[in-house]
Amino acid sequence: MDNYKHLAQRDRMIEEQLIPRGIDDPRVLDAMRHIPRHEFLPPRIREVAYKDGALPIGNKQTISQPYVVALMTQLLELDGTEHVLEIGTGSGYQTAILAELADSVVSIERHPLLAGRSGDVLARMGYDNVEIYIGDGTQGMPDMAPYDAIIVTAAAPALPEPLRLQMSPEGGHMVLPIGAKGGQQYLQKITREGDSWNMAQVTAVRFVPLVGSHGFADGDKPAAV
Repeated sequence: MDNYKHLAQRDRMIEEQLIPRGIDDPRVLDAMRHIPRHEFLPPRIREVAYKDGALPIGNKQTISQPYVVALMTQLLELDGTEHVLEIGTGSGYQTAILAELADSVVSIERHPLLAGRSGDVLARMGYDNVEIYIGDGTQGMPDMAPYDAIIVTAAAPALPEPLRLQMSPEGGHMVLPIGAKGGQQYLQKITREGDSWNMAQVTAVRFVPLVGSHGFADGDKPAAV
């Protein structure tokens, strides 16, 4: 349940964590202010929902710090008309942000428990423009492509080829971290125009590994790409 305390915490999050770091898209800021981040967390850690850091959500997964959620969302340049693909539903918080800012969201999660839990929260909050699937996110969802925007919330060893091909050729955007498992990673923004893909490095980050046929294997070695 939302209350004055949580509203005040979100206002501080906006003023202290986001705006000073360059988050200036008013739609992104409004969504971050509106959506109750604590509702997407296990009850035992809801008191720290608005802290400046990542938090565990189970299955060795995390919810990204608010700034990283805002930055990745802002980089997608959403105007409300987009068909979006999210790889890694996780807690469902980033999914809710996307649902507020885009026309439709397809989200893929490989952990059934997380997919079920996040789906329940999103449904309870009334988001009817989200579809969650359980599977290998590195394969994307080709039957529902192309996507105006793709966001990947785990670090890949390289740009997954299926996701690259599922980007809209008319200015599609993708944001994802690329780098070593548990090592150096950088947030990248890819823009597609026709048969041309432009990649721009944004900032150093740290994410859990993207597991799948075009990502990392469950062990320490990358899967074949």
